[in-house]
Amino acid sequence: MMRRETDEGGHVNAGPRAKRRVPFWLWLSVPIAVLAIGGSAVGIAFEDRIYGQETANWAAQSVGQDIANLVAYPILLLLLALLAARGSVRAYLAWTGVLAYSAYTYAIYAFDIHFGPLFLAWVAVFGLSAYALIGALAVIDPMRVRASFSGEAPRRSTGGLLIGIGAVFALLWVSEIIPSLFSGTAPEVVREAGLPTNPVHVLDLALLLPAAIAAGVLLMRGRAWGYVLAPTILVAMSVLALGIVSLMVVLSVRGEAGSLGVGVGIGVLGVAEVVVAVRFLRALDPRTNLGDVVRSAGESSHG
Repeated sequence: MMRRETDEGGHVNAGPRAKRRVPFWLWLSVPIAVLAIGGSAVGIAFEDRIYGQETANWAAQSVGQDIANLVAYPILLLLLALLAARGSVRAYLAWTGVLAYSAYTYAIYAFDIHFGPLFLAWVAVFGLSAYALIGALAVIDPMRVRASFSGEAPRRSTGGLLIGIGAVFALLWVSEIIPSLFSGTAPEVVREAGLPTNPVHVLDLALLLPAAIAAGVLLMRGRAWGYVLAPTILVAMSVLALGIVSLMVVLSVRGEAGSLGVGVGIGVLGVAEVVVAVRFLRALDPRTNLGDVVRSAGESSHG
């Protein structure tokens, strides 16, 4: 049995053995980052070869996303994984958010860019990111995570932001989709990109926005999983915002249908998401080690 101790503040410490335990899923950051960084560099350097079958609009968006990836993977994914491996719970929760961004982004690469030289790399990053995210969340004990937060954690403001973002963007996407369903024509953004459907509509409405609303509700109710999922989703959304800003800049520079105003708005929202995520994670007791909140084999999760 793993030895547990309680410090003077009532926080659970799992003992030296637990503190040395590094979840296997952190190691997947290395192949994910190598493939993503290499693929994005190749996409930028050999755009005609990689994105030559896309419309000018979709090719520009792809290059813009590649540029954002060159920031997200070496600076965020690898650095956060390193800090988490050293025991930082804050870094671990933020790292899961970058994994969510990675799975989201590479689902689009794999499904919505024509078959080409980087196809297997895109599929690998998508799969590794999805499995790493699932595994990373599966080994965390949400009850211990919640116990590591102080009573001053900004639950209501953080949860309210998640619910607000989820609801507003869901209404925005539905407002683009419903008129097109009645007119029998695809939304303008779909026609400009030359795609059968908008992958952002699919991923947001099916997965990301419901998850944001659910995390916000759980957090506002004080449920344990809310403390885990809220920073994960906020970080994912903030990194996605970086990608949107980057592709909007590329679209505008190339004279495509890109709006710098939209880019600025999303950038401001992304900064707000970072600020709220950091403020929330600062309420987590810095003495808590990752080993304190990682479950042993056979333990179940509640919350």
